[in-house]
Amino acid sequence: MERRDFAAALTAALAAPAVLGTSAAQAAERPAAGTAAGLTEHMRTVLGREIDDRATARALVPYLYDVGFEWDPETAPLDRFDFIVAYSFGNRPAKPGDPAKTLAEPGPVNEELADTIARIRRQRKVPVYAQWEIARFLRSKYRMDDVTSVEPVVAADGTITYLSTDGVAEQVLNDRKNAPGGIGTACVVGFRDHHKRCVQTTRDRGMTAYAPRGFAMPHTYDPQSGQAWTRRRDLYLVHDMAAQWQVVRAKLIAAEYPNG
Repeated sequence: MERRDFAAALTAALAAPAVLGTSAAQAAERPAAGTAAGLTEHMRTVLGREIDDRATARALVPYLYDVGFEWDPETAPLDRFDFIVAYSFGNRPAKPGDPAKTLAEPGPVNEELADTIARIRRQRKVPVYAQWEIARFLRSKYRMDDVTSVEPVVAADGTITYLSTDGVAEQVLNDRKNAPGGIGTACVVGFRDHHKRCVQTTRDRGMTAYAPRGFAMPHTYDPQSGQAWTRRRDLYLVHDMAAQWQVVRAKLIAAEYPNG
């Protein structure tokens, strides 16, 4: 079931009098089932009752809805973009040896992300900044030019630290600052359930960023991924929502208490 269909189904279920123990008249007074307004209104009612604080519930529900029920990033047509930034999703365990000193294998999900970039580049030939797992396929499979690989950090002793989504965005920003025409607008490519956060993170680093309109993102999970949270959708969505909440928390604190 698609996520937007799930949200609509949940709204309808929450609005059913038999489930809530309310009368048909009470149910009829709610916003129409299957709408975002219907769901958020019910969330405010239930949360306000649970925490006995309607004002706080009203303040919290927009964040609850955004993190839990909004998964589609804002899109733009290809002619708006000046470059592509692609974020990897999982990888396969490293080859036999010391795993701390051996790069992981890119894995099939990142090959699908590379395939997506290749489809975009056929219509819009712009520079690509891709996390190394994706860049490997862009070069070996497509022999693609104008690709900057965002590599993990390797310490003096050979220990490898893989970059976070924000770490990748930071490196791309630093590179784009030196571009002849300025930073420009980013076409963000990422795994479907990671895609919204990829766009948000790119924007949070000060870049204008959108998803490419009309292009579906890869969505098949790899049960052999070396990162446990990227093996199954239920685990990953918890992971992604937790990451989104960390950003919400940091922004709210900074806005209310800028001096600490």
